[in-house]
Amino acid sequence: MGGSTGSSRGRRGGIVGINVTPMVDVMLVLLVIMMVSATYIVSRALKVELPRSASSDEAAQGPLTVTITKEGQTLVNQEPVAGDAGLIAIFQKAKSAPGEPSIVVTADGGALHKWVVHVIDVAKQQGITKFAISVQAE
Repeated sequence: MGGSTGSSRGRRGGIVGINVTPMVDVMLVLLVIMMVSATYIVSRALKVELPRSASSDEAAQGPLTVTITKEGQTLVNQEPVAGDAGLIAIFQKAKSAPGEPSIVVTADGGALHKWVVHVIDVAKQQGITKFAISVQAE
C-alpha cells in the first residue's frame, strides 16, 4: 500500500514545535547586561545645563563636607572648625536654611574611628539625619 517511507513519517510525525527556552534565557541575559551598562553609561556621560530663572525659590543647599585629618583636626567645607561648639553652630545654621541638610564625612585613613562617630553623633543631635561617608574606589 504505501511505501515504507510514507508509513514511517505518519507514525513518527513532523516537528510540531520549536523549543524556545534557550533562546529566551539568552535574550534575558542580554537584556540585563544592556540595562546595567546603559544605566552606567547614562549616569557617567549625561551632563545638562539647567535653565536659569530670576524668580525661582531659593536653591536647596548642598551637603556640608566635614573633613577629619589624621591629627584629629575637623574642617567643614575646607575651613577649620574649633571644637564641638563650632560644629554645632554650623549644623544649626544648616538646619535653619531651606531644604533638608546633609553632611558628607571625609576622614583620613589614619583618623580615629571615634572622631568620625563623634561628628555623626553631633550632626544627629542637631537634627541632621542624612549623612554619607566618603571613600575612594580601589
